[in-house]
Formats: sequence, structure tokens, C-alpha cells
Amino acid sequence: QVQLVESGGGLVQAGESLSLSCAASGRALSTYYMGWFRQAPGKEREFVSAITWSGSRTYYADSVKGRFTISRDSARNTVILQMNVLKPEDTAVYYCAAARLGYDSFKSDSYAYWGQGTQVTVSS
Repeated sequence: QVQLVESGGGLVQAGESLSLSCAASGRALSTYYMGWFRQAPGKEREFVSAITWSGSRTYYADSVKGRFTISRDSARNTVILQMNVLKPEDTAVYYCAAARLGYDSFKSDSYAYWGQGTQVTVSS
């Protein structure tokens, strides 16, 4: 069982930055990917980024490569998504999720545990 709590969402203008945090608790966290997904109104949930708990591997959607950076603070059991040069199309509810290693980190079906979500709104 893994518990996830996101924080850090808010309202920013295009071009600005925002950092999201996901506090994780539970057993055997080292056996999980930690991922970020987002869902905009009227759209399907989409993959944003993922990281192995060791930090050795990271993955990004093409739409955020070069702008977003995922990292983890193992001392605080926290995964961070640093979002720079935000665009209005980044507006969505962002979800933190955990999937067992060995599953496809890009697919939402791989993730068994989800946070409650945090709203990110980027104005033009």
C-alpha cells in the first residue's frame, strides 16, 4: 500500500514556473516508479513524467521535454516536478501516481496508487 499527497499547484502566467511535490509513504517504495499525469477538462488523462525511486531513470512526454524536470528527495520520500516555461496548454489537474517496476511507466493503467490531484492553471 502506497499513499500519495500532492501539493504546489496554483495559478501562474505563461512563461512562469511552478513546482509540484508528491509526498509518498508506504512499504517498499524502491520497487516503484513514481509518475506524474495530468488531465485537462474534456480530455483524457495523459502521461507527463516518471522516475524510478532510485532516480536512475527518468521519462518525459514529448510535450514537456526540456521544460519539466522530475526528481526525488529520498530523505523526505518526495518526488518533485519542476515545471518551467509554462504554457496555457499545461493547464490541468496534475496527479502523482505509483507503479510497480516492470510495468510500462507511460501507461496510466500501470499505476495502482494515485494522489488526489492538484490544479495547475496557466493564463495567457
